[in-house]
Amino acid sequence: MQGLDFSVVPVYWPVIAQGVWWTVLISAISAVLSVVFGVVFALLTLYGPAIVRYPLRFFMWLFMGTPLLLQLFLIYYGLVQIGIDIPALGAGIIGLSLHFAVYNADIFRAGIVALDKGQAEAARSIGFGEWQTRIYIVVPQALRNTVPAVGNMMIALLKESAVVSMIGIAELVHSAQLAISETYRPFEFYITAAVLYYLVNLVLEAVLGRIERKVELSR
Repeated sequence: MQGLDFSVVPVYWPVIAQGVWWTVLISAISAVLSVVFGVVFALLTLYGPAIVRYPLRFFMWLFMGTPLLLQLFLIYYGLVQIGIDIPALGAGIIGLSLHFAVYNADIFRAGIVALDKGQAEAARSIGFGEWQTRIYIVVPQALRNTVPAVGNMMIALLKESAVVSMIGIAELVHSAQLAISETYRPFEFYITAAVLYYLVNLVLEAVLGRIERKVELSR
């Protein structure tokens, strides 16, 4: 019976470090896009014309009701059959962004609905148009009120980014699998990957906590 041997891990550290870099990069880009798309989806589902609102709600329902892995496969392997060839990195970012954008949209929509309608009326009384009021008055306040919930989504996104390894992106899990294929030491490398995920997650939680404190102080 083989014992544990973590001495093999430093040999593959460059591969693991590259995986950490891609995990952080993909998660950061996807997080920003998921917030941007989430705000757009929330505004359109609340205020958009029916021809846009109802198809978008169906799209959001579809993404909420299907697994992220299936969505990635459809984007990466499915779209190419109709002539849309998206590179693996692009497909991974698009899949993660859209998957979490629909959840963020629900959060933002609830935050917008919960706002005091008197503020929007006051903005319009001083000359703001409807969309100016929504963009400059409503959205910033809804964003501040939903920071904790959106932060939880960002933590979930970081952990779910491991799924993109299934379409060949060399993020942390994929890098660990490459090392395992050469060393036949799954426990050592999966434990290493788990520890690194935890450390990155701690950094993200610290950043989000600082943002939440700043938002509270600005109220």
